[in-house]
Amino acid sequence: MKKHQIILACTAVFILLFYNESVGINISIFGVILTLLISYFFQEKFVDRSHLVLVMTSILSCFAFAWYGDAASFFALALSILFLQFKTQDGELKTIQVFPLIFLNGITSIGRIFIFKQWLPERKIHNDFAKKLVAFVVIPVIFLGLFFIVYSFGSDHFSSLFTDYTLDINLPQLIAMCILGFYISFSFWNYWIPDVCYEYNSKLNNDFTNVSEIKNQSTFSFLDLDFERKSGQITLFLLNIMLLVFIGTYNYEQFFEVVEKTNLSSDTHERVNAVIFSILMAVGVIMFYFKGGFNFDEKASSLKKLAKVWLVLNVVLIVSAIIKNTEYVSFYGLTYKRLGVYAFLILAIIGLIVSFQKITKQKTNAFLFNQMIWYFYATILLCSYINWGSLITNYNISVNKGVEPVFLSSLNFNDDTRREYFLQHNLDGKNTEIRREELISFYQNSSFLSKALYYEFLNKEYK
Repeated sequence: MKKHQIILACTAVFILLFYNESVGINISIFGVILTLLISYFFQEKFVDRSHLVLVMTSILSCFAFAWYGDAASFFALALSILFLQFKTQDGELKTIQVFPLIFLNGITSIGRIFIFKQWLPERKIHNDFAKKLVAFVVIPVIFLGLFFIVYSFGSDHFSSLFTDYTLDINLPQLIAMCILGFYISFSFWNYWIPDVCYEYNSKLNNDFTNVSEIKNQSTFSFLDLDFERKSGQITLFLLNIMLLVFIGTYNYEQFFEVVEKTNLSSDTHERVNAVIFSILMAVGVIMFYFKGGFNFDEKASSLKKLAKVWLVLNVVLIVSAIIKNTEYVSFYGLTYKRLGVYAFLILAIIGLIVSFQKITKQKTNAFLFNQMIWYFYATILLCSYINWGSLITNYNISVNKGVEPVFLSSLNFNDDTRREYFLQHNLDGKNTEIRREELISFYQNSSFLSKALYYEFLNKEYK
């Protein structure tokens, strides 16, 4: 199947799925179709396990969106299919390049549609069937249409033979779906990769390729390598001392000072924010000193040891922040934001471990980004597959923390538990609960393609 045929076929499927429909199961069906088309037409390019993993995560993400229909599952679906397409078509490019390419193609596709030679076959007709189609159908229809217009002006009765009926078609929406479907299909199947991406790709490798050149290369032109190495040792030594002091005071304030419950929220936010900035700067320090020559400098063993101590101390700081966040949860219960803090801190620990590997295995700075993008992707998948709203609701009810009616009504996908709890305790989530019930009613009364399957398993009658 040629490129233009796939584009037109996907456009037709998009129109059938989305015309007169809201966002719902139709996105999942469209995602499954795209995944199957990639798997079928480019199966010879499935050369390693990562392709099969991406096929599996794409299908699972489509099912997750069909069930929940929320933002997390949509991003998981979109990233899974885009990663699969990108890795299948241009496997030699680093996956991190997919993000600027999405933005670039989103803009350039508008103009590239009109460069017909890029995606349409040559105009010359070679086979007899196509010639007959043009000669016996297309040309007569064109002339018939032109003369129909002329004759319609000359006779009202002739015109009424063809115009005294109406079609139940929302023409503006149909045109919009045609344009949007073609734009999405064109951008997906005929995306453009500038030459600069291939030229820059070598700089995103995990391993250094020019060791001999960078081995004796200094960062600053006014400092030779010995001075720069000594400067790094002094800097990291002082940073380690400062971090040790900070960890001591940080933990003393957390576990030994008496903090009023009313101040616990602000104190927790301030300390977590401090940890976040500390981790970002810690990774930045490692990337600064080990972006080149010091990875292979035999005299830099002290610098490497200090850097590793620096990373370990930052892990200790993160563990302290996790304990603090857990204390906060024990007082106030779970929320999306507190779960997000856990997710970020765990990702931060993973980032520090990858930074540790970067030093020990003498990897490039790009190695850190190439690895972390997959952990970030895995986090999105995890967010989309698990019903966090139900988890938060069940936990908070079990510990009797964070059970304010308005708050529980604001959580997603906790409706069975929320309804039962509200009925038992005669609670009212006010306007938030009303909007939540209206959303449930909307999905339950929508057509099949516009549904989110989760709501089909809820009772329609409440209270």
